[in-house]
Amino acid sequence: MRHVVVVGGGILGLATARELTSRGDRVTVLEKEDHWAGHQTGHNSNVVHAGLYYAPGSFKARMSVAGNRSIVAFAREQGVPVEVCGKLVVATREDELPGLHALAARADANGVPAKLIEPAQAHELEPEVACLAALRVESTGIIDFPAVCAALVRLLTEAGADLRLSTAALGIRPGRGGGVEIATGSEVLRADALVNCAGLHADRVARLAGLNPDVRIVPFRGEYFTLRPEAAHLVRGLIYPVPDPTLPFLGVHLTRMLDGSVHAGPNAVLALRREGYRWRDVSVADLAEVARFPGIWKLARRYPRTAVAEVARSLSRRRFATSLARLVPAVGREDLVRAGAGVRAQALLPDGTLVQDFVIESAAHQVHVLNAPSPGATCALEIAKHVADQV
Repeated sequence: MRHVVVVGGGILGLATARELTSRGDRVTVLEKEDHWAGHQTGHNSNVVHAGLYYAPGSFKARMSVAGNRSIVAFAREQGVPVEVCGKLVVATREDELPGLHALAARADANGVPAKLIEPAQAHELEPEVACLAALRVESTGIIDFPAVCAALVRLLTEAGADLRLSTAALGIRPGRGGGVEIATGSEVLRADALVNCAGLHADRVARLAGLNPDVRIVPFRGEYFTLRPEAAHLVRGLIYPVPDPTLPFLGVHLTRMLDGSVHAGPNAVLALRREGYRWRDVSVADLAEVARFPGIWKLARRYPRTAVAEVARSLSRRRFATSLARLVPAVGREDLVRAGAGVRAQALLPDGTLVQDFVIESAAHQVHVLNAPSPGATCALEIAKHVADQV
């Protein structure tokens, strides 16, 4: 029986551990926090994505369509709350119509159930929405991803996996007789293979293991508001704008959650530390690391207006509300109540290119998931199969 150590206790690490145990491997999961799903998995909008936005044939396109089905089926099997409610992507300006039609073509290419509809049809679904045309995406859903992780932990416990909270991987080296050794501070674990699902620290774990990946994780904070209860009726489901195709971010949108509340956001600003959920969360070491990476400066020169606009929206509730009012004009500044934030682990190349697809690299006795932000949670079970194949 092989022994595999998985670093990272978010949804990807736990899903990979479950897949490995189902194939007969003995698995140890190391999570540096004192609870599971402590970062990206526990700080997102809980949307089950359909696979609409991604280049045909890419990891994201293939895994999203399959992942949408598998994560919904898993949730229903395990009693995890999930609702396949669909969503609207709306064009509010004439210059967005070509982008909306391109999305419809991409949906068709990816096998995503979606159709273009007229404003009258959109208003039947969302009476308060503003649009010149809309794309109705049928398979988008809402789920409780932390509850998915709790179900995975339960299944792993039943399978006899060794699950360790508050245990960081501090050193990684090749094993003397093969395999790999992982120092945790209290002991050295010897394993046949290592899987790195460390999310915001995935590139650091890879370098700790002796790799020199081209990509660097750059943390982008996404801030959320909640509509006050009196305004929640303005949104029935999920309403998204037509995204900028050059960016991996979808733009601020409105999402009715499982409990009936409506979340608004996220924006995208550079976080000042890897786990920087607030402006005051600052790490000089993390900032210095970002500043030394040439890709961040090239990215800033490529999108200066976008960067300024995102920071301005972060600092101004009025600007945030204005962005939302493009989608639902009745939403005003007074309707927004500040909620939590998430930090996206976004891989960046030295030339300033934001990596659009998942990045999974292998080395001797090692597999490293180096880029798996949204829709990574949707695709978790599919990524786990791929990683297990690589192991």
